[in-house]
This record gives sequence, C-alpha cells and structure tokens, in this order.
Amino acid sequence: MKTLRDIKVGGTTRVVKLHGEGPVKRRIMDMGITKGVEVYVRKVAPLGDPLELMVRGYELSLRKADAEMIEVE
Repeated sequence: MKTLRDIKVGGTTRVVKLHGEGPVKRRIMDMGITKGVEVYVRKVAPLGDPLELMVRGYELSLRKADAEMIEVE
C-alpha cells in the first residue's frame, strides 16, 4: 500500500482510500481530501513534518501521521 507520505516533492497522485476513523477521518475529508481527488506535493519541511500540498486549487499543510492514513495510486 502506497500512502501520501511516500510521494516525492513535485509528485502528483490521486487518492484511492482514506484510512483511520471517527474525527480524524472526518477532519481529513473536511480539508478536501476525498477519494478520487488529485494531490500535488509542493514541499516537505526540513525535518519531514509537515507536508505542503496543493488540493483542489489551494495550499494545505498536513502532518506525516495524517498523510500515512491516505492511500494513493
């Protein structure tokens, strides 16, 4: 299984499935990360946390722990 955390800077991918449950999954979905959406990895902080993403035309910062819950192609 490949997760969003595995995508290199400059890479684009598509979300296949969201793992996790309850409030965590709901928060990720509220940020616009849903099944089928395209995600572009813009930057990664020097220590690897957080990731800066482009989702649905806006910038989003996401922690590594949350990125590991997002399965991608």
